[in-house]
Amino acid sequence: MAPLPLPPAWTGPLPEAAPPGDMALYRLPTGTYETRAAFAFKGGSFGDRRRFAATAVLVRHPGGDLLIDAGFGSRVEQHIRSLPSYERSPYEPADSARTQLDAGGYDRADLRGVLVTHAHWDHVSGLDDLRVPVLINAGELEYAGGHRGGRVFRDVAGEHKITEYRFDGPPYLGFPASFDVYGDGSVVVVPAPGHTTGSVVVFVALPTGARYAFVGDLTWQLDGIRRRAERPLMMRMLADVDPARVRADLLRVVALADVMHIVPAHDVTAYDGIPLLTD
Repeated sequence: MAPLPLPPAWTGPLPEAAPPGDMALYRLPTGTYETRAAFAFKGGSFGDRRRFAATAVLVRHPGGDLLIDAGFGSRVEQHIRSLPSYERSPYEPADSARTQLDAGGYDRADLRGVLVTHAHWDHVSGLDDLRVPVLINAGELEYAGGHRGGRVFRDVAGEHKITEYRFDGPPYLGFPASFDVYGDGSVVVVPAPGHTTGSVVVFVALPTGARYAFVGDLTWQLDGIRRRAERPLMMRMLADVDPARVRADLLRVVALADVMHIVPAHDVTAYDGIPLLTD
């Protein structure tokens, strides 16, 4: 199948960032579930079974640590049972983010909150085990409060403090606005509505010079970046509130692929190179 048009590669300077020297990034894989590649991206094979990651990412920062998404929680079986039958897949749970934090000797008092890329079940199930604030924008809060895709969020987030942020910063890497979490350019959130009403991309700059784009579900697999392949039509209709916006933002990210690590939330291999907290 023909790929999406090739966007011009990003050739300008990257935005300035001054991450503190002791800032670090860790992955907390909380499990996987199985989906056929044919359902994940246009041109994927029906015989190609993919393990979709459910992984939280810990950002350690002296201004207060963050998790990007929460992965599977201790009640994931119940959360999956609450889904329509066509959304359920074989899955393999691993330790929750909370269990991994505790096993790594992490002081959860250092955790400022969980920044969700969007409110779907496989990104928020683990909130159930973490009594910390949820960082979310107004568009996603509206989606989570009323859309069928937010039902697990409504179940797990009831006891959490909701910290609402705004995109009051300047354009960032082709996106129209931004929110600088720490004010130093190390973690910058941009709006990428389309998959959900308020879904986002989270850019992270490390003191090593490495740059990451955690793109949530703009694409489910790195094939979407490498092949410039959006979701198949049926999955766009089922999964996205605005497929045209997803397509436009996917191409924005494709343009950045040569200058940073792109991490689709559900591609197991995209987390390679990010250390485990318990290593």
